[in-house]
Amino acid sequence: MPLNLGDLTLDELTAYMLSMGEGAFRGKQIFRWISRGAGSLDDCTDLSKKLREKLALNAEIYLPQIRKKMVSKLDGTIKYLFELRDGNLVETVVMSYHHGYSVCISSQVGCRMGCTFCASTLNGLVRGLAPHEIAGQIIAAQRDLGEKISNVVVMGIGEPFDNYDNIIKFLKIINDPNGLGIGWRHITISTCGLADKIRRFAGEGMPVNLALSLHAPDDGLRREMMPVAKAYTIAETLASCDEYFNKTGRRVTFEYALSEKNGSLAHAAALAKLLRHRNCHVNLIPVNPVSERDYVRTDRESVKAFMDYLNNNGVNATLRRELGADISASCGQLRNREIVDQL
Repeated sequence: MPLNLGDLTLDELTAYMLSMGEGAFRGKQIFRWISRGAGSLDDCTDLSKKLREKLALNAEIYLPQIRKKMVSKLDGTIKYLFELRDGNLVETVVMSYHHGYSVCISSQVGCRMGCTFCASTLNGLVRGLAPHEIAGQIIAAQRDLGEKISNVVVMGIGEPFDNYDNIIKFLKIINDPNGLGIGWRHITISTCGLADKIRRFAGEGMPVNLALSLHAPDDGLRREMMPVAKAYTIAETLASCDEYFNKTGRRVTFEYALSEKNGSLAHAAALAKLLRHRNCHVNLIPVNPVSERDYVRTDRESVKAFMDYLNNNGVNATLRRELGADISASCGQLRNREIVDQL
């Protein structure tokens, strides 16, 4: 396979061009073209045809291709099913807010974490995404929309820290002011709780927002819902989040998908006891109905009671705004249907 130039940081791309006997400025030219949405070397029109042909001997630029695009009639949320170079599929969701566009992107093709409420893990893990495939979801969406995306959430298909090295390079690429220039505070990484990777990430010097999928206030229930809890206790996981906060100054968000399994006031009380002395925020999410799963949403009154209990007992909690309900905007559902249709 040719080298995808979108996998290189600006420094790496500059070094690559120098190794070819070209000027260092060529690296910056190509880096900017990729960030602007170039889909091939031929789109880099300020490079001579001779140089493009020279590059094409061993390298390429390739963006994920739109397989399907769905637009919510309820709120304008857009869901893309992107096809990658090898035919694999990933999902990306673009949401419009008063402050601009936010995108939720995938980090892997499938997922091996096995969370029992999630559609993304139903067909297991195929592979991790390369940096150009992760960043390419943002770039391809911007190119299609003709709008700049200002906020990025890595909360789509896959576990980002299970694809650690590629995620680190992706973050360097999209943060670079010569490219997309997305600031650390406008990026959120969501993890199911790989505590050792959270600690490692705390030392990377990338103070992005960290979101931890907690979903249960005790180890027994969490192990039932999330196999990762068999490797890391809640105490270990929260300690790694504390370390992240102490090193970066970024408040951690705890994601909590509410269902009849974990949504009682007793669960709220246990959660409040666990978190009330931490500088954190709880994002409550009514669990998404997945036909292959047996999770049932708690009713609105119970959701409000759960949220009110946390807020009245020292834990800041909000209810996530639901977007794209009519287009199955939650992760994994569109990809899974496409896989089934191909069988």
